[in-house]
Amino acid sequence: MGSARDMAYDIHAMPTATRPTPEAFVPEGDRLSARTEALLDRADSLCVKRGVRMTALRRQVMGLMLESSHPLRAYDLLEQLQARHAGAAPPTVYRALDFLLEHGLAHKIERLSSFVPCVHVLDHSHDHDGDCAHATQFLICRTCARVTELEDGGIVRAIALASRGSGFHVQHSTIEIEGLCAECLASGTNESASLPPQ
Repeated sequence: MGSARDMAYDIHAMPTATRPTPEAFVPEGDRLSARTEALLDRADSLCVKRGVRMTALRRQVMGLMLESSHPLRAYDLLEQLQARHAGAAPPTVYRALDFLLEHGLAHKIERLSSFVPCVHVLDHSHDHDGDCAHATQFLICRTCARVTELEDGGIVRAIALASRGSGFHVQHSTIEIEGLCAECLASGTNESASLPPQ
């Protein structure tokens, strides 16, 4: 990676090549880890500073994403919410996801049609009172679906430089890169097994 400010987080380490069932997403006894609670409190604070409201439902959706070991699809989230609230419906989940995306608290991994919490906003120490647009790069393992969020300034600068040559000003970029994670490479797992073709 480029500089000391660049960061890489493995936000969704998945221990096996098989995708867990939706039941695996439910925290034991509905209790969230101390780290997840702290990140949710940080998300609440960011919402208050921005003058928007983190509702109980939005917080639950965010908590499910934070507790998951891999990216979650909207219907995975819906299934978990329905276990807690019989009235949960697809529009409920999509509205919560739209809010989290709009306020930079989550990302959509287009390749997987799944969602992940934004590690940059939740774990980063600098102030996010103003708009903190950041360019992200996601490394997606083709075998286990592990997603690693990067924020590499060198990649961002290279894209900006190349774009300027075309007279284009980049305002936002998200890059999804597919390959094999270190664990799958080390285990010799076959990459053709998991991700559906594009």
